[in-house]
Amino acid sequence: MAEKTQANIGFENKLWDAACLLWGHIPATEYRNVITGLIFLRYISNAFDKKYNELVAEGDGFEDDRDAYEEDNIFFVPAEARWSVISDAAHTPEIGKVIDNAMRAIESENKSLKNVLPKNYAQEDLDKNILGDVVDLFSNIDMDSTENSQDLLGRTYEYCIAKFAEKEGKGGGEYYTPSSIVKTLVAILKPFSNCRVYDPCCGSGGMFVQSAKFIEAHSGKRGEISVYGQEANPDTWKMAKINMAIRGIDADFGPYKADTFTNDLHPTLKADFIMANPPFNYNPWGQDKLQDDVRWKYGLPPASNANYAWIQHMIHHLAPNGKIGLVLANGALSTTSGNENIIRKNIIEADLVEGIVALPPQLFYSVTIPATLWFISRNKKQKGKTLFIDARKMGHLVDRTHRDFTDEEIELLADTFTKFQNDELEEKKGFCKVATIQEIANQDYILTPGRYVGIEEQENDGEPFDEKMKRLTSELSDMFKKSHELEDEIRNKLGAIGYEI
Repeated sequence: MAEKTQANIGFENKLWDAACLLWGHIPATEYRNVITGLIFLRYISNAFDKKYNELVAEGDGFEDDRDAYEEDNIFFVPAEARWSVISDAAHTPEIGKVIDNAMRAIESENKSLKNVLPKNYAQEDLDKNILGDVVDLFSNIDMDSTENSQDLLGRTYEYCIAKFAEKEGKGGGEYYTPSSIVKTLVAILKPFSNCRVYDPCCGSGGMFVQSAKFIEAHSGKRGEISVYGQEANPDTWKMAKINMAIRGIDADFGPYKADTFTNDLHPTLKADFIMANPPFNYNPWGQDKLQDDVRWKYGLPPASNANYAWIQHMIHHLAPNGKIGLVLANGALSTTSGNENIIRKNIIEADLVEGIVALPPQLFYSVTIPATLWFISRNKKQKGKTLFIDARKMGHLVDRTHRDFTDEEIELLADTFTKFQNDELEEKKGFCKVATIQEIANQDYILTPGRYVGIEEQENDGEPFDEKMKRLTSELSDMFKKSHELEDEIRNKLGAIGYEI
């Protein structure tokens, strides 16, 4: 089994075993609903059972009292929805109906989940013997060691998308933000109690989970956070609703899924913190319908790419002292196409860009495109200055394809921002640099951190420069000689079989 880190949840192989059981028996899109629905039932039942046993042991008769669970942000699970009932029915013809009834019972007890949970388990196309085997697999998953604050459902959804994209040879255009990146955004922004947090493309809600955890860890109450979000994908919108319900976070995601650009469900919102990972280089995004929109204060974004539409949408929804942390593809740092360089210049000249962090590769689970963190603030502590950080060498591989930040690395990035804001930062060549608006203008308003931080200084190895150059040129000459010998050998071998080059 894979080592449990921030980059995985510890039972990916169990999930893939379930996928392999379902493969060929159900479409991939349905699989996501089937698997995440079962994860949801298993997760809330596990938390309920632990609390139930604690209450029984206390002997005060509160084990059937809904309030005893809700005060600890634990779902009160109706009897017919508990995993023991589902597990017992795993190998009966009624297993699909049992699961659907469990979902309906939970929805009736929790109005915020009405018409949200999947109820497709009784469908004729779903082989009930296979479904029973999947239930068995999930019965054997140990969730006791899974962090309550971890975005379990979102991580599961991301895993499903990645594996099926790999299986079917499709690009992973739809993805979930890894917790490592979310934690970095939250650690740098430092959301406080009684604040409004907004994500205009909220996915499964991971930004809100980490924000609530941060507030709780700093002596606040997570219930004091006001959460606003929007999501265009119906399945992901439902997952976000479920994710918030599990954690007892009251969230306003609008009454339905909707496109943020063409149907802004929070038109008057001014948020204290905006955190987002919008789809990279998204198009088409509806520019033809929004030519004169009030949000495009710094210029009309091109129809071919929504990156600067997302940035301006977020700025529009920012409170007077608000802050934004978002993830964008690297191209947004330097693009000159479709008016984007003019928009970027205007945003920089408005003194809104507080910091830029270049990320290392392989942080995302199903997307390999290089990415950057942008930090935008309405009322910067360091006026006229921007912090650039090159974090491309940070992180460590947790397996062959996934990289992750350690908690210490996240703390280093957050501390670097804090020192910059307090005018206490000691710049480090190759890592961090503070630049003025004029210095950025001298670079044609390109925001690539490498242009500012430079190359880190190498330790002097004590070898005199002239001697080193003689040694290196001699070694290079030997290499050239060897390469010519190899070329001749290849030519001779090809000639021997009748091929000339």
